[in-house]
Amino acid sequence: MGKQIIILGYKLIRKVKRNIFSLFDKFRCCLKFIGNGVNYSSFQTNGIPYVMVAIGGRMSIGKNFTMNNNINGNPIGCYDKCTFFVDSGAELVIGDNVGISQSALVSLCSITIGNNVKMGGGTSLYTTDFHSLNPRIRAGNEDIAYRKNAPIEIGDNVFIGAKCIILKGVKIGANSVVGAGSVVTKPIPPNEIWAGNPAKFIRKVE
Repeated sequence: MGKQIIILGYKLIRKVKRNIFSLFDKFRCCLKFIGNGVNYSSFQTNGIPYVMVAIGGRMSIGKNFTMNNNINGNPIGCYDKCTFFVDSGAELVIGDNVGISQSALVSLCSITIGNNVKMGGGTSLYTTDFHSLNPRIRAGNEDIAYRKNAPIEIGDNVFIGAKCIILKGVKIGANSVVGAGSVVTKPIPPNEIWAGNPAKFIRKVE
């Protein structure tokens, strides 16, 4: 009986603590969005994301956005917070009813995410190679000037599993599924399941 009381008391304290922290998290998150000029509507958050929108960049978030920025929100072993990085002249557009966990969205040109998209913990979207592929240029001061950038587009109702990497130039069609741990290097048509490194066609969505 005494053990059960301790367990119930512990869980009650934990729940109250999370509810209190959740209020502070949302307030601090609003400040980050406002400070970076993010256009946003209704959202829920566990923890605080990293947000950096450069001058000349644009970020917008649709209705009913949810994100997890710590292990409490999505206990699958990813401890990183969400990262939103939008370079000058770039944009990041997130649709309605989107949910992401501990994900990195790095836009040096354009990332567009449709409605009802689910993105698993630890997933990263990169619109750039970050560095030149030429070793001589990469070793010099002009490395960044020669990196290649291309937009990423995620269609409506897409489900991306945990710890995936979506690389520059990728377009994922509506209703498609990307298996956990996949590295997506080329476009995925609508209504298909892809997985692997590099990701390959598995079968059609039923």
